Amino acid sequence: MTEPTDWRLFLGTRVPHDGITRLPDPPPWRPYRTDHVVAERHIPADDQLPPAMQQRGRTFQATPEIVEMVNAALYLRRPLLVTGNPGTGKSSLVDAVAWELRLGEPLRWSITSRSTLRDGLYTYDAVGRLHATQQALTEREAGQPVPDELPMSQFLRLGPLGTALLPTQVPRALLIDEIDKADLDLPNDLLNVLEEGEFEIPELARQKDATVPVRLHGGGPGDTYPVTGGRVQAQQFPLVVFTSNGEREFPPAFLRRCLRLQMPDPCQDVTRLTQVVQAHLAEYFQGELAAEVQQRIADFAQRAATERLATDQLLNAVLLVVGRAGLPAEQKEALVKRVTQPLG
Repeated sequence: MTEPTDWRLFLGTRVPHDGITRLPDPPPWRPYRTDHVVAERHIPADDQLPPAMQQRGRTFQATPEIVEMVNAALYLRRPLLVTGNPGTGKSSLVDAVAWELRLGEPLRWSITSRSTLRDGLYTYDAVGRLHATQQALTEREAGQPVPDELPMSQFLRLGPLGTALLPTQVPRALLIDEIDKADLDLPNDLLNVLEEGEFEIPELARQKDATVPVRLHGGGPGDTYPVTGGRVQAQQFPLVVFTSNGEREFPPAFLRRCLRLQMPDPCQDVTRLTQVVQAHLAEYFQGELAAEVQQRIADFAQRAATERLATDQLLNAVLLVVGRAGLPAEQKEALVKRVTQPLG
């Protein structure tokens, strides 16, 4: 009998690997938008990635449900809408996936009440172009050599969502953080882009010779990508992670295009809470410190049953008081209470 193969790409092991190369073709209803890769992405070696990303990737504690839903999102090419209490690791999830699957540093779009779809796709500095044009006219009148037309690449820059949709050989990871804060129209405005995996930049499409590629900045410093005809079409759908604190209802059409994950709260699970602390502060589990750490975790979990607390509060408390042999017990307790006040 043939042994069943593991369908999962993301394993939640916190160990980088090349599993993304096993990603199968998308479902028939989510076909590739283009077969043309415009640029090979340079993904740094594991130890060359930003330290904060490395830390999150090495310490994130994925449950079986998290692993399952991440893989479902990868296979189906659907965004993942992650809800949960503050401090449950919603925004760290994208780093954990990108770290393990070697997708490179995730793109980030932090949502505010003023965010618009175009902010995520690209920015166009119309005022800067006007000033540059006026300066060019002045220089031309003074007899200085000036190009007939200023390159649009000086005034256009791809946003995080626009960069994520570029046709590259490895899918990007994109965090769209705190979608709750968005204007009521933004989730609906995202629908077509999420469904089609492409968008148009009218300022480029209107150029005299739209067949000439224009290199636009996107992603990391110095990264430029050619865009032809003002149209950006994804070759690989990005892994998009929305985070939400559950503070608002989203339109059914938006929810239909997302897979939903309720992030489990480690504060409600002593075993997982211990794993989180150990991942960050492994040295505190050695020798005579171990007993105090375990007691702090147990006390915190007992409080979390009736109070709203976050995991990083426990990490703060353990870091500050465990191992401080010369600190009187009453001072330790007072400090713990001050750094673990209920969230509401």
